[in-house]
Amino acid sequence: MSVTLINPEGLPKPEVYRQLSVATGSRLVFLAGQVARDADGRPVGDGDLAAQVEQCYLNIATALAGVGGSFDDVAKLTVYVVDWNPEKMPLLGEGVSRAAEKLGVDPVKPITLLGVAALGEPDLLVEVEATAVLE
Repeated sequence: MSVTLINPEGLPKPEVYRQLSVATGSRLVFLAGQVARDADGRPVGDGDLAAQVEQCYLNIATALAGVGGSFDDVAKLTVYVVDWNPEKMPLLGEGVSRAAEKLGVDPVKPITLLGVAALGEPDLLVEVEATAVLE
């Protein structure tokens, strides 16, 4: 399995994500949106966007490990942030960086970022869903 990340000519070249990924493999994995809950379902990072983003990414890695994959197998992410505004970008980046450091991965993936009014529970500030490709 491989995921090749590309910023094609003719499109902007952002530093924090790639415009597309080309994934080869035989199993598609569609993860439910991951939120800031630990393995026992307890909330993580009350009111702290960076801590919640970090937990979401760690949960994605844990889920993928459970089916024989890793965060490196992620082909696409969708991030939902409550009451998004550009001032939240540094906190989003901080959470991603902390998770990447713990996981030892490059977190730069194709990503869609959506601002939403609310998520399924009032304490949630972010939810991250992933699509991965495994052998």
